[in-house]
Amino acid sequence: MNSPLRRLSIVVLAMFVLLMGNASWVQYGQAGALNDDPRNVRTIYREYGQDRGPIVVAGEEVAFSEPVNDPFGFQRIYANGPLYAPVTGHFSVVFASTGIEDKSNAVLNGTDSSLLFQRIQQLFTGGSQQGGSVEVTIDPAAQQAAWDLLGDQRGAVVALDPSTGAILALVSKPSYDPNALAGHSTSEVNDAWQALLADETDPLINRTITGDLYAPGSVFKLVDTAMLLESGEFTPDSEVPAPTVYTPPGTSTGIKNPGGAVCGNGTTATLTEALRVSCNTPFAQLAVQQGAEALQSQAQAFGFDQDLTIPMTVTPSTLGSDFDSNDPALAQTAIGQRSVRVTPLQMAMVSAAIANDGELMRPYLVETERGPNLDVSNQADPSVFARPISASTASMMTEMMVNVVENGTGWPGQVSGVSVAGKTGTAQSGVEGVAPTAWFTAFAPADDPQIAIAVVVEEGGDLGNEATGAQVAAPIAAGVIEAVLGQ
Repeated sequence: MNSPLRRLSIVVLAMFVLLMGNASWVQYGQAGALNDDPRNVRTIYREYGQDRGPIVVAGEEVAFSEPVNDPFGFQRIYANGPLYAPVTGHFSVVFASTGIEDKSNAVLNGTDSSLLFQRIQQLFTGGSQQGGSVEVTIDPAAQQAAWDLLGDQRGAVVALDPSTGAILALVSKPSYDPNALAGHSTSEVNDAWQALLADETDPLINRTITGDLYAPGSVFKLVDTAMLLESGEFTPDSEVPAPTVYTPPGTSTGIKNPGGAVCGNGTTATLTEALRVSCNTPFAQLAVQQGAEALQSQAQAFGFDQDLTIPMTVTPSTLGSDFDSNDPALAQTAIGQRSVRVTPLQMAMVSAAIANDGELMRPYLVETERGPNLDVSNQADPSVFARPISASTASMMTEMMVNVVENGTGWPGQVSGVSVAGKTGTAQSGVEGVAPTAWFTAFAPADDPQIAIAVVVEEGGDLGNEATGAQVAAPIAAGVIEAVLGQ
């Protein structure tokens, strides 16, 4: 071969090598980036245009896909969309996905590793890829009762099975309809999204586990009580300081009891009495005596400052950044004010730990995952999250909380024929013209707990500035308890 032909052959061979290398790089090296590129219409059609599996509540599909005559092939449908939005989230062509739609996406679209065998079967049989189903732990009676009882008030309800951690209710209001975001018209979905963003009531926020969180007010006194009993220095019958006004060291601003009421004899009260009528001064003073480290340690044992997924990510509850800076800050923290911020889930977890003999189970929302042929591919395995208190402390606190409902501030949370253990809370906003946040957390039956619950209602709900946790939140909790227990 003469020299020109040899050089030409080398150039042609090099071009083939470069061409094959480039094709290989595009197909393999850049595959992930190209698949994730929002301009890749084929990826969008493949992801959103398949027979996506359902999300199931007590045997009923609350999110499912139906065949449609458009390029996507399937339309996502939400039954009772606003009711279950905090659970399902949304699955949108334009705005991706949230909730279970997001966290269980691999199961729902059929790509999860647990469904590999079924995908291989479909490959040989020529069937199209189908998604699996996700069965959640929600009790539809509890969910509906919480929704109905909240009415038009802004707030949230979380209910747990204290023995397993299964989430029985997850209601956030105001809510939104995921169907509005699941459409295939980009312009219509965009309009719906912008309307939701512009809504001052923030319907897209799942108030049960995220958002700006809430000051807990007096429901936080359960954490104080646990700290005191766990110290070994106190019992429910211990006489504790209960002045009408307590002025922490380093300030001239005094802390008063709700409504300026006298606690006990005006000087002392038993710890049981202080919790029963929700005195402020004993818990503020004792927290200062015990110290910031003791309070923080007890709160963290209940889950404060801890990472948690259910599988959606839960915003950690916190005592704030300044609770340990001085005694006045610590005293205000102890009564659930200052910078303390909690999720309703966190307060339900506190009650659940007390209900379960001091053992806090890890909250979870997904009970069972199944393949397209309905074979179980994954089953929930309840596990212990923490042991924040001893069984003896839990027993003492149960009796104290029953007393709160039977003889104290929590009486509107009573359920006929059922012993309810609970605690009220009314958190002041500290902002002029903004009504207080109303709380109630409880579990029942007290001697055989089947439900632990937390209810929060923003800005006093229907009662506005006149609201208390007893008046506004406790009746909601009672109604949900009745629904779960079949009363």
